[in-house]
Amino acid sequence: MKKLSGIALLTVVTLGLAGCGPTNEGAGDSSSKGKSNKDYDLLVWEDQSKSKGIEEAVSAFEKKHDVTVKVVEKAYGNQIEDLRLDGPAGTGPDVITIPGDQIGTSVTEGLLKELSVGDEITDLYTESAMNSQIVNGKVYGLPKAVETTILYYNKALVTEDKLPKNTDEWLMYSMEVTTKDNYGLLALWDQIYYAQGVMSGYGGYVFGKDAEGNYDPSDIGLANKGAIEGAEYIQSFYEAGVLPTGLIGEQGINVLDSLFTEGKAAAVISGPWNIEPYKEAGIDYGVTALPLLGNGKPMSSFIGVKSYNVSSYSKEAELAQQFVEFISNEENSKVRYEKTQEVPAVKSLAEDPTIMASETSKAIATQSQHAELTPGITAMNSVWEPVDAALQTIATGKGKPKEALISAVEQITAAIDATKK
Repeated sequence: MKKLSGIALLTVVTLGLAGCGPTNEGAGDSSSKGKSNKDYDLLVWEDQSKSKGIEEAVSAFEKKHDVTVKVVEKAYGNQIEDLRLDGPAGTGPDVITIPGDQIGTSVTEGLLKELSVGDEITDLYTESAMNSQIVNGKVYGLPKAVETTILYYNKALVTEDKLPKNTDEWLMYSMEVTTKDNYGLLALWDQIYYAQGVMSGYGGYVFGKDAEGNYDPSDIGLANKGAIEGAEYIQSFYEAGVLPTGLIGEQGINVLDSLFTEGKAAAVISGPWNIEPYKEAGIDYGVTALPLLGNGKPMSSFIGVKSYNVSSYSKEAELAQQFVEFISNEENSKVRYEKTQEVPAVKSLAEDPTIMASETSKAIATQSQHAELTPGITAMNSVWEPVDAALQTIATGKGKPKEALISAVEQITAAIDATKK
């Protein structure tokens, strides 16, 4: 998702659990038929425009368990926010679908129920996708789909065989074709969600890991030598004048999308959320994994993991878990892909001919090999704003990368320390 939020790194998320959520005493099982004043047994919040992907599976589950499942579509990035209100009020869902980087905070707040699943279930999914659902060694969801940024290119402006292979070549190409109204490669590198793909290739990182592989919020690598070198490299694109001034700040994403859909940009770095919008705009585009960096290393990216999770407020927690397992299995994940084009996190589907036949899915799968999970710990909430502000200072030439990033890390550290008091 777009900084919401978004495969290869092995990650075990760690958090101190807070006992602020409800208990699940009295949770029902699959044989429970009491619907109280409701006309359904389970309420499922699905992502917007995605319920078509689970219609058949929902019907099969209802028939198998002799229950009724109600599916309501809600923007998946906002479901936790709604659960905070609807859960205590007794009007919340039993099952939700949320971004993987919200798992840590949700567990801390006591909003998600731990799932009792064995290796035969967790082994179905790619390691990094499954690890996005683990907090302190406990499982709190099953992966639904994965997404990461990829390169879109306008075939009318640059053909596949002429695509620059690395960012140095893209910079040279962009300098050759950039005019008042036309551009080469566009990227939102004033935001850490996108810029980390460059900075990590030079040795920068958000949080280090402790001896057990857990994120260490006291070890911030956003102002180390590699991060600074990566930020300096990013700044060279702005200094060369190949990225328009309107590409900076909150409106940057709208500018990037507009320039590409108007045929004024040869290529953009964006995510699978633009597959349909770009197609509807009439652009004959191709997609591929992100290019190599100038130092020869792959450009990284944050991987987003969508998951199905059980609400701590569910009165039918056991049935809800059975639903999550069923809806996320190999068969239903493949059907969901065929209807929604969301790339599944099931290992056995990674090389499925149906999925690999899609240029976009293949690009996501390839890029995912170089992607990293967005840290799913509460400390990540303190990172976005300070480092984005620093990157915008760098992009506008109002500050040097070293000073800007050091200042950002100081702010991040102070914010994290403040949450401990």
